[in-house]
Amino acid sequence: MQNQVIEDVVESIARGLERGLSLEDPDGVLLAYSSHQTSADRVRVNFLLSKKVPADVSEWQLRHGIGQAVRPVAVPANEELGMLGRVCVPLLVRGFRVGYLWVQQQSNEDPAEGILAALPAVRPAIDRLAELLLETDTASSERRTQREATFLAACHGVATAVEELRGWRELAGNGPWRVAVVHELPEAAPSGDADPNEAALLQRTLALQATVGVAPVLFSAGAAEFSVLLCHAEVGRNALHQVLDRYRAEVAKRAGRLAGRSVLGLSEPAADPRALAGALLQAQHTVQAVAVDPQLGVPCSYADIGVYQFLGAVGWQAPALGSIHFAELSEADRLGELLPVLELLYDKNGSVQDVATQLHLHRSSVYNRLTRIRSIIGVDPLAGMVRLELHLALKADRWRSRPRFERA
Repeated sequence: MQNQVIEDVVESIARGLERGLSLEDPDGVLLAYSSHQTSADRVRVNFLLSKKVPADVSEWQLRHGIGQAVRPVAVPANEELGMLGRVCVPLLVRGFRVGYLWVQQQSNEDPAEGILAALPAVRPAIDRLAELLLETDTASSERRTQREATFLAACHGVATAVEELRGWRELAGNGPWRVAVVHELPEAAPSGDADPNEAALLQRTLALQATVGVAPVLFSAGAAEFSVLLCHAEVGRNALHQVLDRYRAEVAKRAGRLAGRSVLGLSEPAADPRALAGALLQAQHTVQAVAVDPQLGVPCSYADIGVYQFLGAVGWQAPALGSIHFAELSEADRLGELLPVLELLYDKNGSVQDVATQLHLHRSSVYNRLTRIRSIIGVDPLAGMVRLELHLALKADRWRSRPRFERA
């Protein structure tokens, strides 16, 4: 259905310009072409037959700057290639390149200036075409797929990928960077027969759609369980909230269901591409911490996850008998009335009023539960080492239920 709409828009633009058009993706693959053509040179005929721009033609076009162009570019004729002059219209949505629209000159006597002068009249249709391309399978284009694979490989420490990243325009002069991970917490346990390739494509599409036009986000990629973003070190919370809002909206649109709780974790700055592997781990650990401890908030930075930094660094599984006092409390707290009060009291710096307000309890109820805790473990839970032990045990217990995707 979407392809037919694209073809219809191409035909309408061709009628408006009274010239033959062809539409290609950023990799030079034919997407659509108009039936309107008073003449067709050898390059156009071969392109329509092969569906792919030949290397020599692509080199001629790139030589005239189409790869970096943001406005229409006149590409002169090339007699050796059998190519008439044509105008390249880069198709961009909020700065993201989704393809090229080519307008062929009818003869050597048909000046490019005439085409350039006529383009403003069909600009609304051209913009509509760009939006349609963004809505299709831009994330699955060959070039995009290869670049995302390179980026993810660099984030996993592959030396050749790290070196290739150094030449990327997105990284040139923009360091240091932060890595962000976006993860949607599933409502239920994922089924074992889920296709990881389909899941990765969904994440790649969500990341791309959620970040187009968000200037502090330099690049995005998708793995099976999360999206990875490369950001300016100074990326602000407003930009990250915008990404999350758009990510959730895209889940509903792409997956056909309501979005679950989405979390975003941000690494500390990385000054060199070699440090991206560590930054990815930091972002993953931040997402895991926020997933199990919602009070950390979203978006959240690695520096703000507290003791979860240590739990993530050691990959601690939190053995059941790690703390005697915690084991005693867990056994006694069958109704779940004591541990939540104690954890929140630790998190709120001992403020009984804050705990009572958040849990909708009377202050006396909080004091009564503290008395019960004291009687169970035989010591004051707010005293020095006991407080440290229990607070760490509470967080370690949460950490055990974190999403597991360190090897994703």
